[in-house]
Amino acid sequence: MNLAILKPEVQQFIVDNLHTEITKLILKGSPFKDISAQEMANQIIAKQKSKKKLGTWFATNNIYYPAKLSIEQTSSEITAQYKSQLVLGGAIIDITGGFGVDCYYFSKQFKKVLHCEINEDLSRIVKHNYQQFKVDNIETFSGNGFDFLKTNKQNFDCIYIDPSRRNDLKGKVFLLKDCLPYVPPKIDFFFSKAKYILIKVSPILDISNTIKDLKNVKEVHIVAINNEVKELLFLLEKEYTDFIEIKTINFQRENKQEFNFNLEEKVISDYTEPLTYLYEPNAAILKSGGFHQISKKLNISKLHQHSHLYTSKELIDFPGRCFKIKHNINYDKKELRKMLPNKKANITTRNFPKTVAQFRKETKIKDGGEVYIFLTTDLNNKYKVLICDKLNN
Repeated sequence: MNLAILKPEVQQFIVDNLHTEITKLILKGSPFKDISAQEMANQIIAKQKSKKKLGTWFATNNIYYPAKLSIEQTSSEITAQYKSQLVLGGAIIDITGGFGVDCYYFSKQFKKVLHCEINEDLSRIVKHNYQQFKVDNIETFSGNGFDFLKTNKQNFDCIYIDPSRRNDLKGKVFLLKDCLPYVPPKIDFFFSKAKYILIKVSPILDISNTIKDLKNVKEVHIVAINNEVKELLFLLEKEYTDFIEIKTINFQRENKQEFNFNLEEKVISDYTEPLTYLYEPNAAILKSGGFHQISKKLNISKLHQHSHLYTSKELIDFPGRCFKIKHNINYDKKELRKMLPNKKANITTRNFPKTVAQFRKETKIKDGGEVYIFLTTDLNNKYKVLICDKLNN
């Protein structure tokens, strides 16, 4: 941590150059002798990345930013605020603290928060930033959070864990065993220190396999922002053996879409031909696998077992995209081209043998416009083209 970066003139330089091309800045060199061009570039890039994701940090004076990777990997303020409301109590420990966004929001719900970060420099940065926020109920510990729990007699209401990808692994991670710390063998120990365990994992992890790897899972939260799944959260409660609640939320610019269901509830969808309205679930629901539950709860019919598109005669408030069906035709490229004189449409495939790219190449239909086309399969296993008007965001 280079304290020279916190000098007023340096902080002003960072603000003044937020829109300057970074390559030019590096080539020009740093105007401050005790700060390298690379250090300056990192502060500017990290602050730029914080503007949308971490508005509170961006708007606060004298914030020190770590390597840009820490900013990319940290929770957004939206997801941090959401998870902070899942568990309440007197004390919580985050054993994989990172940039400290989650702990900042936990501090609004808990009397005491302990932030553990094995990277000593990052721990100092986080402590400094908390001081700028004037937060006085977060204690920072520089070291291994798991070791802290083993050597300290203190108990907590909740242990929060955000496992990271193992250093020797490349590419995407789909299983808990590919992450550090590897949580399942440590669960009994964690429960000796807290009643609740809250685990954040990559959105690409398989939910069913993760539940099998863990135990005492009470809730699974699937958090999306603007229809992109950002986090999977598993809430474990000591000695809990009842049903598991799946909770999905999709934060949009002006509202949020929520849908919850009991994982153990066995339901079967109704199926029908496309009716007046068509519905496409948001990304959080698609990730949850609650395809039959949403059909039953909202009293809408499915087009096909594997299509994951829904329909109804009357318009409902649906957690996803809603459309009014203008034309329902069998898959026929010539017929379709006749119905699109300007050869322009937004295209989605659901349970269809061709990709959007293949379909566009064959039909010469360009992207864009106000027409929405769904290529899918109906309950009679016939390929269908649904031409629609969009009704919401």
